[in-house]
Amino acid sequence: MIHHQIVDWDDAYTNGANIAGGDRWPAAWTEPAKVFREKLSSAGRAKLDLPYGQAERNRFDLFLPEGATRGLVVFVHGGFWMATDKSYWSHLAAGPVANGYAVALPSYTLCPEIRITGIVDEIATAIAAAAKLIEGPLMLTGHSAGGHLACRMVCASTPLAADVRQRIRHVLSISGLHDLRPLMRTAMNERLRIDEAEASAESPALLRPVVDGLRLTCWAGASERAEFLRQNALLANIWTGLGARTATVIEPDRHHYNVIEGLADAGHPLTKMLVSK
Repeated sequence: MIHHQIVDWDDAYTNGANIAGGDRWPAAWTEPAKVFREKLSSAGRAKLDLPYGQAERNRFDLFLPEGATRGLVVFVHGGFWMATDKSYWSHLAAGPVANGYAVALPSYTLCPEIRITGIVDEIATAIAAAAKLIEGPLMLTGHSAGGHLACRMVCASTPLAADVRQRIRHVLSISGLHDLRPLMRTAMNERLRIDEAEASAESPALLRPVVDGLRLTCWAGASERAEFLRQNALLANIWTGLGARTATVIEPDRHHYNVIEGLADAGHPLTKMLVSK
């Protein structure tokens, strides 16, 4: 019998220092993201810095496919709710756009200026704003903290209005953080300020899916930190027992930073899974 106990919670949730060459992210994303934005802007298929609220970071970019639009994908960025913005991730719209979907990428106010509860409300507002511009089915995805935020939109206590919620066909959480309670044990919590009440109210793993049959995919890289693999399996496991239609995918030879690269490829299984109905 082997007993497992985490004694270093900061290390359990540290990615860069535990990945060879990990210090090159997130800066490595900025150039491909810029190139993609410029390419679609020159083609008249990018609408940048669209406002969805009053705060400085309440802006989203919208990328459009050629021809008719099949629906809308919303990608929510990660960074432990404390870092990055939409400009780092634009190239990840390439796969869904090539499959005929418009893709919205919102920024949001970062902790400690705001609590996670406030970010949840901002993302709901951003999704509603993008949904007004694009008709059809709605797919939600996000990476790390963004995976948490995407899943939070389909909990029974979602801040999304019913008309937007009813359009959601699939939620795909990539390396998502679905239970906030362990993060209370990390040094990050000096900025996140998660307490028991907020963890209980905002952790998808502690909440019910909004409807029976909700389609949820939890996707992570095989070389992720053990806590991210556990968090990935956790939500799919719990929501299966609450009536959701779930899948858990562990992609070989991928770590926390390169696991999202499949979204930049129209034919990659990650993209195909996201936009499949």
